Amino acid sequence: MIGYIGLGSNLGDRRAWLRAGVAGMRAEGLQVTAASSIWETEPVATTAPGWFLNMVVEVRTGRAPLELLEILLEIERRAGRRRSGYNGPRNLDLDLLLLGSRRWDDARLVLPHPRMWQRSFVLEPLRQLVPELRNPLSGRTVTEECRRVAGQAVVREVGRLPLAGILRSSTPRSSSRHEVQIDRH
Repeated sequence: MIGYIGLGSNLGDRRAWLRAGVAGMRAEGLQVTAASSIWETEPVATTAPGWFLNMVVEVRTGRAPLELLEILLEIERRAGRRRSGYNGPRNLDLDLLLLGSRRWDDARLVLPHPRMWQRSFVLEPLRQLVPELRNPLSGRTVTEECRRVAGQAVVREVGRLPLAGILRSSTPRSSSRHEVQIDRH
């Protein structure tokens, strides 16, 4: 199954934290098949100091949603992440955005991620990977959602993360894109 994970950091060597997040996923057996560019974003709805670096990766996994969530939380813990309140500063933040067409809604996890469709720092990198993916609630594509939230915060592309040796693809990118469709039912 194909999933999409958002990564963010606004403390320390932000690029190194993003790379550590991707490497941690790979070490946990997640096949990281694609990565967006890095986007720098002004802090939104937070008093956290420093701008964020954000990106999205595509992973291939057979893990169940809660198992994948636990893996991501453990990668954050190993990186020294200390939760200091909602939207606080963070060295590494990993958010499970989508997992195939799975829907999930409980106290620990909601899929698709409930706020991803309002966040340009998620949508812009996601658009690089799957521009035609549709929001199951609105029916709009990621590209259309990007236009809808444009201007909500300063978001600028600042380059790519050197991931040689971390990215691994067992299928051509074009075929993996077609496998990711979220049902509108």
